[in-house]
Amino acid sequence: MVISKESVKYSLNNIKKSKARSILTILSIFVGIATIFIFVSFGWGLYDYIDEFTSSSSADKLLIQPKGGGGVPGLDNTFRLLEDDLGVIENTAGIYEATGIHMGVGEIEQDDSKKYVFIMSYDPDLPMIMELSDIEIVKGRELRDGDSGKVTLGYNYMVRNRIFPKAYAVNSKINVQGVDLRIVGFYESVGNPQDDSNIYITNDFADDILREVGSDEELAYGMIIARAEKDKVDEVGERVEKKLRQARDLDEGKEDFSVQSYSDLLESFTVVLDIIIGFIILIAFISVIVSAVNTANTMITSVLERFKEIGVLKSIGARNSEIFKIFLFESGFLGFVAGTIGVLAGWAATDFGAVILDDLGYGFLSPHYSWHLFGGLILFATLTGAVSGMIPAWRASRINAVDALRYE
Repeated sequence: MVISKESVKYSLNNIKKSKARSILTILSIFVGIATIFIFVSFGWGLYDYIDEFTSSSSADKLLIQPKGGGGVPGLDNTFRLLEDDLGVIENTAGIYEATGIHMGVGEIEQDDSKKYVFIMSYDPDLPMIMELSDIEIVKGRELRDGDSGKVTLGYNYMVRNRIFPKAYAVNSKINVQGVDLRIVGFYESVGNPQDDSNIYITNDFADDILREVGSDEELAYGMIIARAEKDKVDEVGERVEKKLRQARDLDEGKEDFSVQSYSDLLESFTVVLDIIIGFIILIAFISVIVSAVNTANTMITSVLERFKEIGVLKSIGARNSEIFKIFLFESGFLGFVAGTIGVLAGWAATDFGAVILDDLGYGFLSPHYSWHLFGGLILFATLTGAVSGMIPAWRASRINAVDALRYE
């Protein structure tokens, strides 16, 4: 459907004449478009973040965790994974290697300030916990076997006022559980304040730091990580579950532990993310629908105000199709302007929000920009405006010229 230059000029002049109404119409649409842009860009960024973990370094992992602890492994000793359980897993067919991770919450102190953070221990010869997050040392070195009294720290310990007022450096000491420990390295930023404030020690040193005072119980694992062949992870996982169930004398369905592939864990997280983002975008779409109704109302009012004008146009030879195109172009143009402003406003808001989130330590919450997002939302806003103006445009095109000239 082609509209002439004269009709375009005529439509733009009409929009200028009703500036206040046009601005309000644009405002109602652009708010919805900006909201959609913000949530889609941040949601897309989260999907990118998840995709980083579905690399080859994590696709072959099985996570075995005790139940309890409110979903946080290592914080509840009601159900425990011990050295014997690790042995059962290591001896399961299809498992290449397995390692246990001790976890706990510890007190750290700097001057008169105290914080509570997660402490994790691992076997330096099998650093599979680091492979899950795919993080590397940015300063200093990794822990080595026999590193008693030494720690590696998350990224935030290097940043002033992120955890404590003073930043730490390699070879300085940090007070953990009342003990001064030597810092040998710092990990790169994960972009999550909790992960970036973790403290890491060796399994051999875990008894000294994580065992409760006076306790003679074997220190339990908060998690056991096992490696299997990528194509058979699910099959091996079922085998591990069966072996552990037999070793712990448990009936099927009564397990006090869970066996999950890392890819399954990420998939579960993605499903939840889909639901949350979908719900938020649905709310934004409702806002756009309300905006479309407002646009239709604007165009209907415009038709009523220009009844005589339409009659004059028809009396000098304007066809129904030309009248239809004029009003359709006006509504579509309002949608286009609203979409463009909405996308630019959303872009500015996400950039500003990303900077604030990064300063707060939530660097993983970074938006994803794509020309599909920019162009798609502008096109969507234009179509929304055009569709909402179709009925008023059709009504305008059907007006009888004689009746319109008599209209008061």
